[in-house]
Amino acid sequence: MVDKSEIIFGVRAVIEAVEAGKEIDKILVKKDIQSDLSKELFTALRGKMVPVQRVPVERLNRVTRKNHQGVIAYVSAVTYQKVEDLVPFLYEQGKNPFFVMLDGVTDVRNFGAIARTCECAGVDAVVIPMKGSVSVNADAVKTSAGALHTLPVCREQSLNTTIKYLKDSGFRILAATEKGDYNYTQGDYTGPICLIMGSEDKGISAENLSLCDEWMTIPILGNIQSLNVSVAAGILIYEAVKQRTLDKE
Repeated sequence: MVDKSEIIFGVRAVIEAVEAGKEIDKILVKKDIQSDLSKELFTALRGKMVPVQRVPVERLNRVTRKNHQGVIAYVSAVTYQKVEDLVPFLYEQGKNPFFVMLDGVTDVRNFGAIARTCECAGVDAVVIPMKGSVSVNADAVKTSAGALHTLPVCREQSLNTTIKYLKDSGFRILAATEKGDYNYTQGDYTGPICLIMGSEDKGISAENLSLCDEWMTIPILGNIQSLNVSVAAGILIYEAVKQRTLDKE
């Protein structure tokens, strides 16, 4: 059930929220909407990184029974940051950056659990794509035990472009994949890194995987073929912590 405090409905109200600079997670629009006010909304959204989904009116009606006018906006529970802003800042602070990128992770509870682990492990940011990703809502914040109040979340238009930027900025890109070349403990996590985790069903997309410097796997000794993504992330993140801590000693 959606928390009503997390949504804005009505075309004018959504336009005002966009123009006020509210952090919008996504907007649902009735697929055949054609009003003059809806055109004003699309004009307001021009140049802004806000996912818009055209959906049947029945989906909007499931969210609220009030007069939504064919438009519902979900307000994000966090303020998104940009990788291009965060990387120079971390380097200026003398940090050895550690990012975790989630490619296609859509489950709120998994995301919240990963964010909690990241915060505990001192990860500098979580990176997600604008489309095909989790909604950072109140449930995610709750599952993260509040970690999302302090852990930077970067929502990027293209993970592929972001990976290229990180590589150009001195990061090594580490992939967790069943196609891995070697055991995760043999990876090198000591320098500036971005660890990529894919969805449990599809894994990391081929175009993103092709850019990774290392492909690593976690041994599966039982009959089930894969770990829950939040558990797998915890294993790899703390292998990084171990190596990065030893590197400082």
